[in-house]
Amino acid sequence: MKVFVRLALLVSGAVAVAARSSEILAAPYLGTKVFRVPTSNASSVFQYEQLIEKLDLPTWTDASLENSWIDVQVEASKVDQFTEAVDAIIASHDIGKDVITMHEDLGASIAAETEGMFDEKVSVEAVNATWFNAYHTYAEHVQFFTDLHTQFPNNTKLVSAGTSLEGRSLLGIQIYGSAGPDIKPAIIYHSTVHAREWITTMVNEYIAWMLLSTATGEAATYLNKFDFFIFPFSNPDGKFSRAVTTYSFVYTQTSTRLWRKNRHAAPSGSTCLGVDINRNWAHSSWSQSAGASTSPCAEDYKGASAASEPETKALAAFITGRKSVGAGVAGYLDWHSYSQLAMAPYGYSCSKAAADATELNSLVSGFATALRAVHGTSFQSGPICTTIYQVSGDSVDWNYDTSLGGYSAGVKYSFTVELRDTGNYGFVLPASQILPSGEEVWAGVKYLWTNMKV
Repeated sequence: MKVFVRLALLVSGAVAVAARSSEILAAPYLGTKVFRVPTSNASSVFQYEQLIEKLDLPTWTDASLENSWIDVQVEASKVDQFTEAVDAIIASHDIGKDVITMHEDLGASIAAETEGMFDEKVSVEAVNATWFNAYHTYAEHVQFFTDLHTQFPNNTKLVSAGTSLEGRSLLGIQIYGSAGPDIKPAIIYHSTVHAREWITTMVNEYIAWMLLSTATGEAATYLNKFDFFIFPFSNPDGKFSRAVTTYSFVYTQTSTRLWRKNRHAAPSGSTCLGVDINRNWAHSSWSQSAGASTSPCAEDYKGASAASEPETKALAAFITGRKSVGAGVAGYLDWHSYSQLAMAPYGYSCSKAAADATELNSLVSGFATALRAVHGTSFQSGPICTTIYQVSGDSVDWNYDTSLGGYSAGVKYSFTVELRDTGNYGFVLPASQILPSGEEVWAGVKYLWTNMKV
């Protein structure tokens, strides 16, 4: 069995191809800077929004929060104009905080992040923890799950929730204990619904690895309580679109490292591709105006109709189907980055409390406490809407609710987590932080599993 073997290159010179692949990812961002700018009152937010729209700048965080900050990506040709305008806004509103430069050269940061990612891997005889030393290509992720199943055949089954818009499998793995599959209540974990959030795939895979590598040790208790379904990429097209070169790799985002949405064709009258899958779930909030955008060019575009996207339909159908298998579905968690937040319903409303709010908020608080004990990383916790921002048509609300949106699955323990960091690197998190991220999250999920009342 060969585990981390890269697919054979169709051209000679593996090192040269690997270097060029990394260069392709970095090239569009060379000289681009990412700034964290402070906000104060509504007037300052409005001025920032106008500036961002005028210069057509991508944002990494919500641009509408008062007394907070906005992380803004600024290409080299617009840096002077942007910084001059920001200085004027800060001065006019007497904002006593400095602008922080998160990435001096985003292209260089991406090159560093992907260093070694396209090199030929040395084959090994079994899946092991060295997997978490680097980010990986789509083919390698598929191989990882294939070999994980081969290594642990008595505790795993490979599954698929369906296919993406471009026909890629929504691959997952079912992990179970000595009782066998489809007996215990299920816990379902999704990651990389937003394609640029690479760390979420790796952390989700770390959970799978720890459940299996310690199946006769510390994980035995959890495997005797739950079946686990780990889906590493809910948006494989956004994360792993085909290369525009002649090389045989599939790699992230058609050379666009910071792509977020899926790859849905632009609707009539627009040139903008993609739908935000996490604004497309058939919760009744999909139709409300707040929490998502109706503009196809927006990063949080909710689509032409609820559950319009094949990824959303497939994932929802899988969850609904599991409700009638064995002991049903006990828990759901959607992994995101970045901000270091652990959150419970609701996202669609900042005033409506979930029926189980006291218990759910206590659980995410406990998750944050357990996580912090590992490496000292601080996570905030609370309901989605009041902890990060308002979100409509999202998977957590859809999973939690039984009375809203007729397709809802009714999963009580529905959560979402924003992983590292809080803005030093943002989406371009160095590979050196993969393992510590996994280690601290492992402590957090163990707390959840121990305290979920099933």
